[in-house]
Amino acid sequence: MNVEIDLTARERVPRWLSYATPVLTVLAALAVSAVVLLVIDVNPIEAYRLMLIETPTSEIGMADTLITTVPLVLAGLAVYLPLKAGLFNIGAEGQLVIGALAGSWVGLNVSLPGVALVPLMLLTAGIAGGALAAIPAWLRAKYDVNEIITSLLLSFVALQILSYMVRGPMRGSSGNFPQTDRFSAAATIPELFMRVHLGLAIALLIVVFTYLLMTRTRLGFEITFIGSNDEAAEQAGMSRYKVYLLVFILGGAFAGIGGISEISGVQGRLRAGFEPGYGFTAIPIALLGRNSAIKVLLASLFFALLFTGGTNMEIFLGIPAALVEVIQALIILFLITGEFFKRYRIDFTVERDPTPTPSETAGGDA
Repeated sequence: MNVEIDLTARERVPRWLSYATPVLTVLAALAVSAVVLLVIDVNPIEAYRLMLIETPTSEIGMADTLITTVPLVLAGLAVYLPLKAGLFNIGAEGQLVIGALAGSWVGLNVSLPGVALVPLMLLTAGIAGGALAAIPAWLRAKYDVNEIITSLLLSFVALQILSYMVRGPMRGSSGNFPQTDRFSAAATIPELFMRVHLGLAIALLIVVFTYLLMTRTRLGFEITFIGSNDEAAEQAGMSRYKVYLLVFILGGAFAGIGGISEISGVQGRLRAGFEPGYGFTAIPIALLGRNSAIKVLLASLFFALLFTGGTNMEIFLGIPAALVEVIQALIILFLITGEFFKRYRIDFTVERDPTPTPSETAGGDA
């Protein structure tokens, strides 16, 4: 018996498959994670109930989820925009960090009323994040250097700069930890409700702006067109150079704003290692929400729920915190698999060996 497998590129992805893939991949990842929970003698139903039901319905859990959503959705948009242009921004972590660093410097060294200081911090953070993102964008647009490698390596540069600054020029006057002094009240993003700060409203406005940019403007059409077929787009008079720079710089600015929002709105001071991988979590967020900025927001809420619910599972069920990272990794793996099935159709052909006739059998015996 011979089995042949044929891979055929899909000319058109069915609508139902586009919508079903993110849902099915998440459910599959949670199902596999349930096996891990059973191995460590934890009831998966109880664990997922605590994570997905009790956490968002309690006041503390809802507040923590919304607070965590702010840097996640802004970093997710930093990956989403280049992705729409056919690029991969793996450096959202570095852009978030450098934005937090630049904004913190302004907050600690500039004396202004809060109504002027906070916007200045956000603006500075956005400029710093956009400037860092412009480097891989320019190298890709000008010299066709792979943006995945350059953006990722620049993230490690940003992390080292942060480590140096909080241990050197920006180190606080009290304590032995690598951190700055606490922000003044003027440098703190105001609270909206239940500890949720104004950064949430800013993030929602940026989501709406990105959605309108991609769906209601000529520039958004050019970004999508170049992402689907850059050669045809250039023949139609569109500038790949301009689009590559724009999506990276704009995305880096969003990530930078997310970084300072986390520092000024939640932590109150800049410290080494303040970011628990938000920039890298932005990659599966962008993959889950790649069809729309609104879906990026929903994916960010889901991952924020994973972070917050994972902490609750660790406290109340004794589950290791690393299990949340395992769930995230499984979601990424299933997402990659789902994207493969969206792009290709698999056909199986089974051919059975012909049954030998009696004469052939007799001849073989003779």
